[in-house]
This record gives sequence, C-alpha cells and structure tokens, in this order.
Amino acid sequence: MIIYNVTSNVHESIHDQWMIWMQHKHIPEILATGKFVSARLVRVLIEEEMGGVTYSAQYTTDSKDTLERYYQEDAPGFRAEIEKLFGEKVLAFRTELQVISDH
Repeated sequence: MIIYNVTSNVHESIHDQWMIWMQHKHIPEILATGKFVSARLVRVLIEEEMGGVTYSAQYTTDSKDTLERYYQEDAPGFRAEIEKLFGEKVLAFRTELQVISDH
C-alpha cells in the first residue's frame, strides 16, 4: 500500500472555507477517481512560525503505478482548482509513503 500525503498550511482568512471545501468537495472528488481506497484528514499539532493551520490529507492507494496514473490523469486539474480558489493562501507539499506494516 502507498499513502499519498498532502501537507497544507492554510491561512486563517480562508480556513473555514477551505475546510468545508476539503471535506465536502475535494476529498470526495479524489476518492471518486477510483484510484484511492481511503482518505484521512488530520491536523498537524505543531504551530508554524508563518502562522496558519497545517493539515495532512492522506490518501491510500494499492500501488505506485496507480499513484502515477493519478498524477498523469487527475492531479493537474485538482492542483489548478486549488490555485484558482485559494492562491497563495494555501501552501502545500506532497510526499509518498510506503506502508511497511499495520499493527
């Protein structure tokens, strides 16, 4: 299993709008691609010097190949939508994690 992790720092001025959009539009749309089996949204409890609130959205998929298909087929449109809606008020970075074991 692979976890596609998107860590986002969200400016306070758009926080509530972003949270509603994430939970009711963005995450459901990403799951609707059929490339992920589950998603989790968690808050990062470390306060950033730059301010804002930081979250990690974690999407679980079956393989690196499926994730690569997501990058090619779906990610550009999702990233363009985020840029259009929130601009520089959401700063994000992405990581890929391989699940070694669950306990």
